[in-house]
Amino acid sequence: MTFSQRKYIFEHKGTQRIMVINNCTSNDDAAYSVVAGEEKCTTELFVKELPIKIVKGIEPVKTTVNERIELECEVSEEGAQVKWMKNGVEVPTGVRSRYRVKCEGTKHYLVIDDATKEDTGTYSVMASGGTSEAHVQVDLKPLKVFQDLQDMTVMLGQPLKLHCEIFPGNVPGRWYRNGQLIQPSDRLNIIHRAKVHRLEIETSSLHDAGDYIFVPEGYSQSLTAKIHIIDPPRVHLESLNFPDNTVTVVAGNKLRLEIPISGEPAPRVVWMKGERVILDSGHRVHAETYGDQTSLTIEVTEREDTGNYKIVLQNEAGEATASVKIKVVDIPDPPEAPLVPVVGGDWCSMTWEPPKYDGGSPILGYFIERKKKQSSRWMRLNFDLIKETSFEPKKMIEGVPYEVRIFAVNAIGVSKPSEPSKAFTPLAVTSEPTMLVVDDVTDTTVTVKWRPPETIGAAGLDGYLVEYCIEGSNDWVVSNKEVTEKTKYTITGLTPGCKILVRVKAINKAGASAPRTLQHSVLVKEVVEPPKIRVPRHLKQTYTRKVGETVNLVVPFQGKPRPKVTWVKDGNPVEPSHVSIRNTDCDSIIFIRKAERSHSGKYEMTVQVENHVDTAIIDIQIVDLPGPPQSVIIEDVWGGNVNLVWTPPKDNGNAPITGYTIQKADKKTMEWFTCIDHYHRTCITITELVVGNEYFFRVFSENMCGLSELATQTKKSALIVKEGLQMKIPEYSDHDFKEAPKFTQPLINTFAVAGYNTTLNCSVRANPRPKVIWMKNKMTIISDPRYRMFSNQGVCTLEIRKPSPYDGGMYTCKAINDLGEAQVECKLEVKVCNGCKEARHLLGNQLCQDIIAVYQTDNTRHPHEDHTIEARDVARYGRAGVPPGTQAWGRDPSESAWWLGCSSQDPGRQTKVETSAA
Repeated sequence: MTFSQRKYIFEHKGTQRIMVINNCTSNDDAAYSVVAGEEKCTTELFVKELPIKIVKGIEPVKTTVNERIELECEVSEEGAQVKWMKNGVEVPTGVRSRYRVKCEGTKHYLVIDDATKEDTGTYSVMASGGTSEAHVQVDLKPLKVFQDLQDMTVMLGQPLKLHCEIFPGNVPGRWYRNGQLIQPSDRLNIIHRAKVHRLEIETSSLHDAGDYIFVPEGYSQSLTAKIHIIDPPRVHLESLNFPDNTVTVVAGNKLRLEIPISGEPAPRVVWMKGERVILDSGHRVHAETYGDQTSLTIEVTEREDTGNYKIVLQNEAGEATASVKIKVVDIPDPPEAPLVPVVGGDWCSMTWEPPKYDGGSPILGYFIERKKKQSSRWMRLNFDLIKETSFEPKKMIEGVPYEVRIFAVNAIGVSKPSEPSKAFTPLAVTSEPTMLVVDDVTDTTVTVKWRPPETIGAAGLDGYLVEYCIEGSNDWVVSNKEVTEKTKYTITGLTPGCKILVRVKAINKAGASAPRTLQHSVLVKEVVEPPKIRVPRHLKQTYTRKVGETVNLVVPFQGKPRPKVTWVKDGNPVEPSHVSIRNTDCDSIIFIRKAERSHSGKYEMTVQVENHVDTAIIDIQIVDLPGPPQSVIIEDVWGGNVNLVWTPPKDNGNAPITGYTIQKADKKTMEWFTCIDHYHRTCITITELVVGNEYFFRVFSENMCGLSELATQTKKSALIVKEGLQMKIPEYSDHDFKEAPKFTQPLINTFAVAGYNTTLNCSVRANPRPKVIWMKNKMTIISDPRYRMFSNQGVCTLEIRKPSPYDGGMYTCKAINDLGEAQVECKLEVKVCNGCKEARHLLGNQLCQDIIAVYQTDNTRHPHEDHTIEARDVARYGRAGVPPGTQAWGRDPSESAWWLGCSSQDPGRQTKVETSAA
């Protein structure tokens, strides 16, 4: 490499040191430094590229769709980068883009192979040294119609095909029916092949009729055709769902027969009965046709309206006829009065003859009604039709006269009622009593019991009659002269040792029922049964209840004759005023409505039959909440531990103490917290207490009912102190720290440089913590991203990001709490630095920013004071150091500007930096 081909060349000329850079490029744009001993000097080199000029600009183009467009321009240098734009937007040149860009030397091309109308616009090419633009116009080719659409009339259900031919052939189009866009579907197909456009419908429908329009895309011209769909008339009798097309109507009702019809165009409809035409102006019978339905209306049907009705439909596509048969029917005549040949206790048998006239419809069945002779209210006996001509009414009241009547029913309705039958009165005895058994036997009496008859009857049950006879005899003796209503009876006055048979009859107004007799004879002799107490399983152990609950104990026993029952509590008879006791033949009930602790104890029950005795003991325990421990003492305090000792409660609530709950409370707050619950011992060590706190303790007792209502608290408190230190805590009265907001440091009027962040600071004291509001020119600052507000330990800060002159004004900080409010204000001035270019050229942009930031945050150097920024400050805060010859920074008191003095090259030269905030 020769001397001239080297990139960097260094030369020495006396005290001068020279560096030469050959073939300077943009990569050489950098900061350069030279070091001589301990001295260092730095400068910055700026390299600018020569602009690329457009030698030959692009020319306007006017063409048609599908043609090729090529825009050409020529620049001053080869390999230059240019940018193609369309309507001010860069043209995409990716792989899938319609645009292609190519370069041949200094010529650049933009190619569009298949132009569309959307390619119309203003295209421009941009180079670093200039711009060229031209307008491209893409028009459609003239439209030619080789074959227009033709009007058509199509039979319903037949294929529909619309055909047209236009040029150019590659132009798509849209089909419209009655102004609505047509989309392809399963039954509709749209075909475009070259210049041919077709619309095909496989099966036409009435909705396909209308005005069709074909519009070529991009053209205002359109092709039209009118399609008419015709359909032969038809009568849809199948929708009536009547067998044999026969309509049945009840005489006197209104008949409106609506029959669907079809046909395109709408057919003319004529109704006829025989040779008579039914007009739409008739009064009682008239016909109407509207839309897709025709109707025949008979306002009040009569028997003469029965017959065949003919419907005739005509339109240009053909003719259709149909027939409908109308049958007018009525309800049947009432039957003759029914006969009642047989009457039972609560039932009867009745028969009747069918009606003479069935109303033109078969008799479906009959309804039967009955009533008491003295009443006028009839009651329906059957809800399902009776098809026979006989019936047995039941559940009648014996002794009450009744009448019955009949209704005949056909498909039309229910006939009028028949004449009532002759009055009849049902009456019958009950069935025999059930489940007759011997309940008790003594030397002179026999007690029997039974259950009522299964069937009592409508006459009711007056009572029972008990009879007996000696075994071997047939002489029945009535034991009760008057009937008894009870189902238990004792026969008295019997001879000891004899055997008797017993029977019971049920008595009512109709007489006595069939008797119920014991299956075996009864020996009149009493049997002694020793007493036996059957203590329930849950009473064999201590029966426990809480105070206030109900105690209801049933203790069954057995023994004959009836045992004598006594109760004793703790050796003393039970007081009836405290405990209610009720004895029966088979059990004893002890009842306490509201239990008290005094009801606790052992209750002894004694059951005695003659010399036979049986006893049982019932242990009842009534429990309550326990009392609190008798005393709680702090035994010892060491480190973070306290040893507690307490004595069990004097009152355990009549139940064993199951545990204790220990709580602690700080003397300052006296809020109680549980240390441990369900604790079984009477001493405990509480650990992990906080040093410096003073604690009280309390203890609750606990049994099966729960915790005691009160707790026993330590009389003294436990102070947790650090080991080895004994400090006597002086007593202080609580000080009220609440106060209204007061600013201890106000806001200071501030100057700021536009574009550099600045902050406003003040401090406030208040309790409770105040709400801080910042305002600019009396307007509250809310959710503005240019401002950030901080509040920490009473110091309030407002940061203004990169302020502009618009941000200048009066700023207010307001603090508000419940006791009042306070505010401070300051003035902020923001000025633009217009004369810093030379200072930035000497020191660099960042160094100027650092120096300004230093003097903004230096409270000892106020901007209004006349002072200088020394070179040591520049060297301390600058990144690249101070240029040679820099002596100091200074400020002219008469001007709002800072100057920089340089002495090495020109001691008298000063550079002013127009920045009033530095």
